[in-house]
Amino acid sequence: MAGRHRSALVIGLVILLGALGTGLSAVALHLSARDWSERAFAQKLDILAKVVQAELVQYAVALTDLSASIGAQPALDAAGFTAITAPMNGERLPGAVEVTYVVPATTATAGDVRATWRARGGTDVTPDLTTDQAGALYVPVLGRPLDGGSGTIHGGTQTTEAITALQRARTDGGVTTSSTFEPAGSAGRSFVMAAAVHATTPAAEAGRFRGWVAMTFEGRRFLGMPVGLIGGDQVDVEFADISAGPPVTIATWTSGAPTDHNLPARAVAVPAQLPHWQLTVRPTVRLLPATQSWPAPIALIVGGVITVLLATLTGTLVTSRDRALRRVDQATAELRDDIQRRETVEQQLRRREEELVGFAGVVAHDLRNPLANVIGFAELISVIDDGDLSDKQCNYLTRVRGSAALMQHLIDDLLAYATADNTALRINEVPLDELVDSILDERTAHSSSDNPPTINRDPLPTALGDPTLIRQVLDNLIGNAIKYTPPGRAAEITLHATTPTPTTCRIEIADRGIGIPEAQRAEVFNAFTRADGSERYAGTGLGLAIVQRIIERHGGTVGVDPNPEGGSRFWFTLPTPAHTGAVLQPSNPVR
Repeated sequence: MAGRHRSALVIGLVILLGALGTGLSAVALHLSARDWSERAFAQKLDILAKVVQAELVQYAVALTDLSASIGAQPALDAAGFTAITAPMNGERLPGAVEVTYVVPATTATAGDVRATWRARGGTDVTPDLTTDQAGALYVPVLGRPLDGGSGTIHGGTQTTEAITALQRARTDGGVTTSSTFEPAGSAGRSFVMAAAVHATTPAAEAGRFRGWVAMTFEGRRFLGMPVGLIGGDQVDVEFADISAGPPVTIATWTSGAPTDHNLPARAVAVPAQLPHWQLTVRPTVRLLPATQSWPAPIALIVGGVITVLLATLTGTLVTSRDRALRRVDQATAELRDDIQRRETVEQQLRRREEELVGFAGVVAHDLRNPLANVIGFAELISVIDDGDLSDKQCNYLTRVRGSAALMQHLIDDLLAYATADNTALRINEVPLDELVDSILDERTAHSSSDNPPTINRDPLPTALGDPTLIRQVLDNLIGNAIKYTPPGRAAEITLHATTPTPTTCRIEIADRGIGIPEAQRAEVFNAFTRADGSERYAGTGLGLAIVQRIIERHGGTVGVDPNPEGGSRFWFTLPTPAHTGAVLQPSNPVR
């Protein structure tokens, strides 16, 4: 009797230990799968946020360019407005319904304003005008549909929400976005993006406020297909207006797959153009691949089988030990295969991340050949011109060549940024003095300025690194010091070198340029980031990001401090040969 109890106790203990081990294995696999899902969800969320940012920038740029073009017209009429807005359509700007030019008026002047613009070709002006609290009127005088409509100026700009956006565009500047509203006869939500128009010609009216250019959007078609394509069947995406309290759905992209309630939905911060909007992303059951979802159930099944086998083996005390061990080995092999499959999936994810990093470089590389053709044909036309081209055609040719040069500069920066992390380093001793001499000779030789830069420099040490990449760092920083000097002033550049340790040198490049606000000094090394005040100067926002990547690959650091004499002081560190330790003395200024 006691032996029977002992057998039952042993079998119970075996079953308990087997169940505990199986449960722990299943929980571990489940947590691993959940962790993978969260990382995949975070990656999808990041990609969606970047796509939305890029699309919103396209909308804002289009509206800003349109505002500038209208401001450059000395006497705008319907034909000019149609010509300026001709490149815009619903395919280029998904969701855009119409573009409207709005001018300010009062109750007393509304009739004269309408008559003036009818004389300029404006038709179908909205008869019912809405006044704001101060009694001002906002008269839409010119308009063009962007969705293939009839051409009638709709009343979208006469809603309270749109008028508020127009007011903010005039007072705050830039592009503003209204809260959503429901137009008459429509079951969906719409909104208006607006920018103020200021005259640039004639010179006597430069800066004078003329009106607004407003673009009405249909919410359910906003942003078009990119969001839905990227979300695929893995996430559902929703845009909602939260300006009035409870969210009001504007647009949705649904995958059709069931929602995964194990992962909570996440709200993404919408960029500054839409401060009262919320982007919500919900995961679906398709976010986790099948190869990641079934290891835990398999572990439960296999663990349960092993537990039963062990309990049976212990209880019956039969001679089937070898057979049971073979089954255990088979189950272990299955678990090993499952783990190997999971590692394979993780490797695929890492490769995809690397592909995303190289995406910008691939795109830029593919653009080089067609751009080279544009530059080549433009140069050919310029060379073979024997006076047949008119002044206007020569002006157009000059613009083509200038734009192509800007595009070439952008492509070069994109390629440099994409390859800065993986280009093979060819480490040699690099005499920094010789590099700086070469850069200064090249830049002063091609400079047409009447104010050549003043260079104050210390003797620079010899560093260890890739000569080509180190030259790119110095050329970017010296070029920025020259470029960001206010017009009419000669650039003043100071190069200073120290040796914090026997095997490290620190190079400082100080300028007297426009400087960098303190709040943005930590961000200027991010890709596509430009500090306030640099908008008047050409640039891509990639130069400092490339500098940071190159310096970090050499084991150094880079930063920027304010220059006490005005401007900025950029610095970076590089390794030096162990025998380099000469005392550095400042030299006389070089003109």
